[in-house]
Amino acid sequence: MEGGLMKMVKKEMDKEPFHVIHKVPSGDGPYVRAKHAQLVQKDPEAAIVWFWKAINAGDRVDSALKDMAVVMKQLDRTEEAIEAIKSFRGLCPKHAQESIDNVLIDLYKKCGRVDEQIMLLKHKLRLIYLGEAFNGKPTKTARSHGKKFQVSVKQETSRILGNLGWAYMQKGNYMAAEVVYRKAQMIDPDSNKACNLCYCLIKQGRYDEAHSVLWDVLQHKLPGSDDLKSRNRAEELLLELQESWQDLPLLMPNLPAGLTFEDDFVEVLERVMNEWAPARSRRLPIFEQISQIRDQLAC
Repeated sequence: MEGGLMKMVKKEMDKEPFHVIHKVPSGDGPYVRAKHAQLVQKDPEAAIVWFWKAINAGDRVDSALKDMAVVMKQLDRTEEAIEAIKSFRGLCPKHAQESIDNVLIDLYKKCGRVDEQIMLLKHKLRLIYLGEAFNGKPTKTARSHGKKFQVSVKQETSRILGNLGWAYMQKGNYMAAEVVYRKAQMIDPDSNKACNLCYCLIKQGRYDEAHSVLWDVLQHKLPGSDDLKSRNRAEELLLELQESWQDLPLLMPNLPAGLTFEDDFVEVLERVMNEWAPARSRRLPIFEQISQIRDQLAC
């Protein structure tokens, strides 16, 4: 009986189309050939050739451009991927531009082009503020590790602010990073952003505040606090905090030359709160919350 059942199952599996088994699109165009080279043949160089052919032939241009950029990144051809996106994104439909921006931000981060990363993150905040993100919808479908899930505007805003905070950290502007992380935590708190906020406070010599932020992670009060990576990071920060505790009680941060709180940070959120939203205001509630404390940002 079991043997007969196994044969039936095997027979059904044999009926599965090739593209379903290998998770590649069906058809025979250049984009399909590119995905076959990428996922089945495991030949990234050949995949890039076919992605270029798909772009030139107008075959699923937005998907071809994004997928090609990802493959190029894997081959350490990040700068080439950036130039490709800049040159050909104009061929892609409007609804694809947001996801293309996400790929571009990742590429900027990969090759250390922090200023351009910050500029694009500000642009994404502006779209959210004007109600134009997610093509005007309250949620979007995202994909991670092959699984689909829904992301809200609130979650996306916090994620972008978190990325912006990280970018400021790379520039050594811990004051700006701190305020951005605080806003992100007000919207959608988690342990990773809390750890980064703690680090910013440590770099400014504000150890009591840093300990208070870190304590929420150590006491499992934030989402993600039980994650092993977050726990290890929190313990590392606690050791750094203990070593630094006897230093000067309060140190004003030394910002990089030409970079000031007013000129750089206020441009990030103050413009979002003011210039990006006219009186008719298509503002989302989340930015109303930020606006209520905008006076604190300039202090």
